[in-house]
Amino acid sequence: MQKFIRKIQSYFSSQKSASHIASECQTDDPIILLRKEHNVSRKYLNKPALDVLYGLKRAGYDGYLVGGAVRDLLLGLEPKDFDVVTNATPDQVKDVFKRQCRLIGRRFRLAHVHFGRTVIEVATFRGEGQGKKIPTKGFRNRKNKELSRQVDGSGRLVRDNVYGTMFEDVWRRDFTVNSLYYNIKDFSVIDYTGGLKDIEFGQIRLIGEPEERYREDPVRMIRAIRFAAKLGFNIEKETEAAIFKLGPLLQDVSHARMFEEVLKLFHSGAGVEVFEKLRHYDLFKYLFPLTHGQLQSESDSFPKILVIESLKSTDERIQTGKGVNPSFLFAAMLWEEVRQGIEAYVEQGYTHQDALYASSADALNVQIKATAIPKRFTIQMREIWSLQYKLSKRFGSRAHKLREHPRFRAAYDFLGIRVAAGETELKELFDWWTQYQELSSIDQVAFACAVKNTDKKRRRPRKNRNTYRKSYTDNDTDKSGEE
Repeated sequence: MQKFIRKIQSYFSSQKSASHIASECQTDDPIILLRKEHNVSRKYLNKPALDVLYGLKRAGYDGYLVGGAVRDLLLGLEPKDFDVVTNATPDQVKDVFKRQCRLIGRRFRLAHVHFGRTVIEVATFRGEGQGKKIPTKGFRNRKNKELSRQVDGSGRLVRDNVYGTMFEDVWRRDFTVNSLYYNIKDFSVIDYTGGLKDIEFGQIRLIGEPEERYREDPVRMIRAIRFAAKLGFNIEKETEAAIFKLGPLLQDVSHARMFEEVLKLFHSGAGVEVFEKLRHYDLFKYLFPLTHGQLQSESDSFPKILVIESLKSTDERIQTGKGVNPSFLFAAMLWEEVRQGIEAYVEQGYTHQDALYASSADALNVQIKATAIPKRFTIQMREIWSLQYKLSKRFGSRAHKLREHPRFRAAYDFLGIRVAAGETELKELFDWWTQYQELSSIDQVAFACAVKNTDKKRRRPRKNRNTYRKSYTDNDTDKSGEE
């Protein structure tokens, strides 16, 4: 990575002053790094991405690797996704890859080429087109159906299927560091926007006028934060300034899309840094309004510590290649709200189970107005919350039944972050479950039976039948005497 940065510095030092580079990049003559001048290699691309690039080339079309994959390869990082851009239309891409290809999207028409579970996203070069402001409701009107690029009254892009050239396409992308193209024909890297220079400076910079670009797509604000946290970059001043002003636009983003973006934010391996940046730019409240409210009235840094500990745990799992579950993240974010709700409902006379159900429903009903959560995850969240109260009931066969619960591991990890966050009274219980899991199945039985059964229900003393009969007869006699 350092070797590559030095190459970039050497390249730019041979050019005009740095202050002129950005303006010079905005021409038909891009900066082109030849194969010997960069470290992007085909051996670092997965086979499906190469198959798509060469498939387009054989069919007579241009195909380029673009976006985060090129950026990460230049920085010596391992890309998670490989996106391809081409001069072929979506229908032409489908003709090339036949049954492997599915066309998706209304706002952005894309081709997904499937290789088993791996999907390579292929986009056609976007053109400038004629942006026309129309009422949001008018978007569904047949009169507007033929418009390929549409912007609503607030400036948000609602449809963008105007196709063009690479030069037009690059200015439609979001950030300079994501606008680098890798040409499979000659293995060069092409830069129109000064993305190479921004990599050298370690900064995230929007392409175009920041306020206009954020209005087109408010999600770009949290994408800027994600990239800055993931790469350890700063956000360029003008790109940053507009975030403080336009945060409320996130409330207009589709709830389903916000769920996907939240997962990308906190499952990036830099969740703690993302959390701190979201709070710094006052955007966290639009993603987790209830958690934000709890943080405003926190006591002894709780629940902030709990949230940070859960993100630390998630970051560690991602960095070590372990799987993560979205339900764990959302369960941690909403736990304090749910816990307080349970206590309030119990005081009103609810059973604990009913209180749990009512409190979790209250929290989820608020949260899904910010980020939609699929039902399969809300079910798992309730199970994690419920097990927090059941893990202490571990006498005898109960321990084995709890250990076999599909959500046990998540609940156990959740108990661990509660201990790490300062709930020291739970440490003994957490240590017990840690030791229990390390024992053989036979030893587990003895270990669980040694637990004091504090939850054993006391049966009412059974009355002697004769005593009961005598009491009944005496009462009857008394009544007869009164008569």
